[in-house]
Amino acid sequence: MTLAAATVKTSGAIAVMCVFLAASTIWLVLSDPVAVATAVNTGDLSSVYALVTRVLADAVRSVLRYL
Repeated sequence: MTLAAATVKTSGAIAVMCVFLAASTIWLVLSDPVAVATAVNTGDLSSVYALVTRVLADAVRSVLRYL
């Protein structure tokens, strides 16, 4: 595998992860706006990270259920 091919594959994997993270963040803002607003207001984003992780885990579980 050449360096160019490895770079393209790595960039693609990073892009897919970013899309999932952005989609889960948007879903979180739409589904639980109070928690997001509280976290942004207090400046403590650890609760948002926990909620995003939960959303991603739920998405992975639902995808694995279909496989």
